[in-house]
Amino acid sequence: MQAPADAADRLRAFGLTYPEVALKSPWPGHADLAVRDKTFAYLSVAGEPFSLSCKLPFSAEQAREMPFVTPTGYGLGKSGWVTASWPEDIDDPMAMFRSWIDESYRAQAPKKLIALAPAFQP
Repeated sequence: MQAPADAADRLRAFGLTYPEVALKSPWPGHADLAVRDKTFAYLSVAGEPFSLSCKLPFSAEQAREMPFVTPTGYGLGKSGWVTASWPEDIDDPMAMFRSWIDESYRAQAPKKLIALAPAFQP
């Protein structure tokens, strides 16, 4: 199953609902999610194959067991970052990907902002 064309955009929109989140474009062709300029999710852009990278301090080990997940490059995998492509064997992975964005936000955001963030609803 191929990723819906707007999957990354829908995840980006979800991430933008958290306190003080903005788009960050460190390189051309990027529209990543950052809280106070600290990136917590790297998302593919239109025209590129689906990709999501998040910092998962609690669930990275479990996530890396999935066949569509690898440790994030550039040494980030050592810090709990994982990169996922679109899974062929999961009918609707969006709830799982939203939970990863939530976990990554909470790993990167200041405690004051985490307290303001809504409880995650899958």
